Amino acid sequence: MSNIVPMEMVEKKIMLVRGQKVMLDKDLAELYGVETKVLIQAVKRNLIRFPSDFAFQLNYQEVTNLRSQFVTSSSWGGRRYLPFVFTEQGVAMLSSVLNSDRAIEVNVEIMRAFVRLRQLLATHKDLAKKLEELENKYDGQFKIVFEAIRRLMLPRQLRRKTVH
Repeated sequence: MSNIVPMEMVEKKIMLVRGQKVMLDKDLAELYGVETKVLIQAVKRNLIRFPSDFAFQLNYQEVTNLRSQFVTSSSWGGRRYLPFVFTEQGVAMLSSVLNSDRAIEVNVEIMRAFVRLRQLLATHKDLAKKLEELENKYDGQFKIVFEAIRRLMLPRQLRRKTVH
């Protein structure tokens, strides 16, 4: 099966909201090749499949924060409702309510992106632990080096896409 959606494209659409890695309804709709309202209608017809840990609606503050981070308010145009976001489990559930071959293929790529992101974060945690051990082992003369390494370890993408 060929990659219907590039992994990098999917990874760029994953953001952190309320401490969870999520994707916006409009981004998912774009990936699935459907209108956002079609995606939301499918979800609303199947609400029992989308508990709050699978999908939730953003509040006004979260939307404002996201808009200010992406500076492209035109891409949010004319919405009459606050956007929904979907966790990894919610994205997996979407393939069952959007019955199309494309939805299944896109879901496979999205699941791979979530797994890759989880692996990257785990690797960073391991590196951070090892760095802390080294820092405790050596004296203050290496403090600047350790601080520089810590800054380099911060994921730029997540830092920019974190909503408080």
